[in-house]
Amino acid sequence: MSIYSLARPFLFGLDAERAHGLGLKALDLAYSTGATAALASRCPPLPTRVLGLTFPNPVGLAAGLDKNGAHIDALLSLGFGFVEVGTVTPRPQPGNPKPRMFRLPAAQAVINRLGFNNDGVDALVRNVERARRKGGLLGINIGKNKDTANEDAAGDYLYCLERVYPLADYVTVNISSPNTAGLRELQEEQALRRLVGTLREAQERLAAQHGKRVPVLVKIAPDLSDNDIDAAARVLSDLAVDGVIATNTTVDRSRVLGLPHAEEAGGLSGAPLMDQATFVLRRLRARLPESIPLVGVGGILSGADAVAKMAAGATLVQCYTGLVYRGPELVAECVEAMRRRKEAPSRGTADA
Repeated sequence: MSIYSLARPFLFGLDAERAHGLGLKALDLAYSTGATAALASRCPPLPTRVLGLTFPNPVGLAAGLDKNGAHIDALLSLGFGFVEVGTVTPRPQPGNPKPRMFRLPAAQAVINRLGFNNDGVDALVRNVERARRKGGLLGINIGKNKDTANEDAAGDYLYCLERVYPLADYVTVNISSPNTAGLRELQEEQALRRLVGTLREAQERLAAQHGKRVPVLVKIAPDLSDNDIDAAARVLSDLAVDGVIATNTTVDRSRVLGLPHAEEAGGLSGAPLMDQATFVLRRLRARLPESIPLVGVGGILSGADAVAKMAAGATLVQCYTGLVYRGPELVAECVEAMRRRKEAPSRGTADA
């Protein structure tokens, strides 16, 4: 029995957001005392070359767990090949009123309406500068402030991109959270073209300025219609983005009807999101050139789920809610399952 499985009943007895904070404090303590090895299984090496980067393994932590980049080293010590921090905004903001995070244990799901609560990009930059960043890569997820109108959103994204560019291994543009009013409207075809086009121009300017090219990815929602997915794929292909993360949380409740907290506003994550997110991933893979890699996220609670994302076209995967229900052992399980899948074709050929 893992340490996390022993601690989980206590954590689940607390408000979900309070448990989140206590869990991170406990992880920092374990890291500072060299005890994180007792929390997580040892991850097998599985170097993965994508986005012009070499990831120690293809399993990452999705944005949202460490919004301010204050726990990077402790999280990397769990065996992740990469950790994505944020979403960060130009100015600090408190997010939505509490309570704003709810577990649905019967569905292995979470609903959150945190609303980009964070200490602002300057605070995140200070935290990242202090981190040792051993053992994995770092992504930084950027957004806009709640009170910034969509027509002015590019300014917020540009400011964050310029601040984090020198420190990030890659940057994610979050236009798909359901918890900032109007944010998802930036995924509409013309708005998406304007915003991503502006950021692509800035990316090339920053690459020349800093002497390195930092990949910029776009994170999209699972709730887009087929036509909207296809339109997004056209824009992202035309603008030659470096990668796409599929997907964010969903506002759909059809898979959790009748469960306690199912009617709470916010984004649903966890097992009920798996099929929906994987459908979007598969459709994007069919419509984007192979030069644009995909990161599969949404509903990964087992190694088999990670493999299903690979089969749908993902090169990298991320988890978040799975950690709430499974604990850190999920990371090594996913890496091992993906390693076996990668080796399976070569073994089959040799046997033939």
